[in-house]
Amino acid sequence: MNTQSYRRAAVAVTAAVLLPLGLSACAGGGSNSEAAAAPDAATSQPASDGTTADKPFGPACAAVPKEGAGSFEGMAEDPVATAASNNPELSTLVAAVKQAGLVDTLNNAENITVFAPTNDAFAKIPKADLDKVLADKEQLTKILTYHVVGQKLTPQQLENGSFETLQKSTLTTSGSGEEYTVNDSSKVVCGNVPTANATVYIVDTVLMPK
Repeated sequence: MNTQSYRRAAVAVTAAVLLPLGLSACAGGGSNSEAAAAPDAATSQPASDGTTADKPFGPACAAVPKEGAGSFEGMAEDPVATAASNNPELSTLVAAVKQAGLVDTLNNAENITVFAPTNDAFAKIPKADLDKVLADKEQLTKILTYHVVGQKLTPQQLENGSFETLQKSTLTTSGSGEEYTVNDSSKVVCGNVPTANATVYIVDTVLMPK
């Protein structure tokens, strides 16, 4: 074999050895790229479907226990009336719900939104008037069901919304970001709280049907 033939044979052997390695590296690079892309896609998915933003918000959220049945995690596991009973800031509302016989109605409902007045919200009502309402089951039921909408509402839907309540009257909402108002008078102080069957917006004023 002359020198030129030897060089050609060496080049051919080298190419035969390196080509599969190159192809393997390319294939490996492609799979690595796909693997790298998968975590990115998974990471970006919550942002694209809005789940990373769907968290409780508002100044009163700081008072919610960090753990236990009354925490956000604990409330998410219970139906709404039961979840509210574990929040000390909603004890007056819970007592009113029990008085009206609405515990099972609320717990068995599916995909609802509850605007839940705090104890301080009820305290704004003169005691004599509040006692009168609590003693009138029909009127109390009307007021409480006025706080319930038959669908789960996102914060975005509250920006400029009008919704029929279970009481069959309409309430309106407005706002943006983390500041929302219901019926131009009641402010959301801790919003977008999940329970097993409802989304809760805790408000600082009791809503009254027209």
